[in-house]
Amino acid sequence: MTAEGDAEDGEALAGGLLNAGAVFRRGALVDRPAPRNAHALHAHLRALRERGFDAAPSPVRLTADGREQLTFIPGDVALPPFPDWVMTDTALASVGGLLRRLHDAGGAVPAGSGVPWPRDLADPEGGTTLCHNDVCPDNVVFRDGRAAALIDFDMAAPGRPLWDVAMAARYWVPMLDPASAAGLYPAGLDAPARLRTLADGYGLSPPERAELPAVVEQATEVCRAFVADRVAGGDPGYVRALAERGGWERWDRVQAWLTAHRETFADALRD
Repeated sequence: MTAEGDAEDGEALAGGLLNAGAVFRRGALVDRPAPRNAHALHAHLRALRERGFDAAPSPVRLTADGREQLTFIPGDVALPPFPDWVMTDTALASVGGLLRRLHDAGGAVPAGSGVPWPRDLADPEGGTTLCHNDVCPDNVVFRDGRAAALIDFDMAAPGRPLWDVAMAARYWVPMLDPASAAGLYPAGLDAPARLRTLADGYGLSPPERAELPAVVEQATEVCRAFVADRVAGGDPGYVRALAERGGWERWDRVQAWLTAHRETFADALRD
């Protein structure tokens, strides 16, 4: 998130839809609504840091009014429409590398059992690695053109690491038809080549590369259901975003495009 002026509670941070208008910076801290699984999530973030993953906010405290405070991570965060600097091949590969670091550290930190991890964007096949599930440009802090940290773990839930890569690919390649990408992303991005760059940056194995296109399609279906649920509930941010970005016709077009280009993406990942 980026600074967007002052509020009585601190400096408002812009970005994202889930907590729009409710996140503030107070000096070295970020003050935001606490997820209902905050105790388990904070414990997981601390355990990640103990295992050398320092690229996430450190939990500081939970407040009596249902909010959380975490350390502020300085750097640059890109908001839509996304600028050229955040869509370079170097930036893309660094996102893959950062996600791999998260998963490598998280592999030694089992996700707490019995925790109400959110299922909205979670891997429907489950898993033992706590995935971020929302590695979009709004949630990655950059320094000197490279991904330096992940923020906003509200949607984190156990799943396959490959699921997290597929979810990230949706935003960073992006896995969108050109008409859907227009207005949000720079023109002329080569989706198959960029999917390969992300896979290389992460270090996907050959079997994982073979699976990735189908998992991206699966992730797109889950994201569509997530938006449908928010719209049905009358969430104003999602209602507005759906209308501004082409409605359900856009989602139909994206899914048809992914299916039509499945082999193209598979070839790019093999070469």
